[in-house]
Amino acid sequence: MPQRRRRDREPRRRSTAWSWLRETAIILVSALVLSLVVKTFLVQAFFIPSQSMHDTLVENDRILVSKLTPGPFDLRRGDIVVFKDPGGWLTPEVQKPRSALAEATNEALTFVGLLPQDAGEHLVKRVIGLPGDHVACAGPGQPVTVNGVPLDETYLAPGSQPSEMAFDVVVPADSLWLMGDNRQQSADSRRNMGRPGGGSVPMENVVGVAFVTVWPLDRFTVLSNPSDVFANVPDAG
Repeated sequence: MPQRRRRDREPRRRSTAWSWLRETAIILVSALVLSLVVKTFLVQAFFIPSQSMHDTLVENDRILVSKLTPGPFDLRRGDIVVFKDPGGWLTPEVQKPRSALAEATNEALTFVGLLPQDAGEHLVKRVIGLPGDHVACAGPGQPVTVNGVPLDETYLAPGSQPSEMAFDVVVPADSLWLMGDNRQQSADSRRNMGRPGGGSVPMENVVGVAFVTVWPLDRFTVLSNPSDVFANVPDAG
């Protein structure tokens, strides 16, 4: 009888172990699929590589970006957007060598959304002009104007002036005029006026709107839209 009980327990243990492994695998696969769906359609993480958005965003901040805008929700002046380089805005970066395994692991985790997207082909700027807007600045010491209304840009980095260079543009249809908060350290629309699009960025290049800084924890901040800055700006045209 004792030997028979031992023989009966062994299949039960094997069955229990197999059930645990199967349930764990199902949970892991489901989590990965859910993460991929969220990253593809709802929210994606990015990290900040440069000083162009000081002091709103600083180097190595991790932000979450809502992919529902543009889409179900419209972009607004003042939104902080992540967008794909429309061509030539970014200078190639020398990547630190990594093993094939580390590279493959990093790409896989980034693909499913468990790691933040690097900034290799993306930038982060603030929307200043919407399609059809007339955006201008007379030069150093002068404010940026949108449709004739001067802006009091409260989000600019301390010591930063609205623009050290003069410009006067009308934003093309389906495009945006984007500028960094740290103007003298931002290669934004002003500095790319000689490229296709005249410095404006196609709306289709926008990944989404940044809505929160989540890391480091002491930098946790909700990135609200500074609607007061643009409250008196009339619609284009």
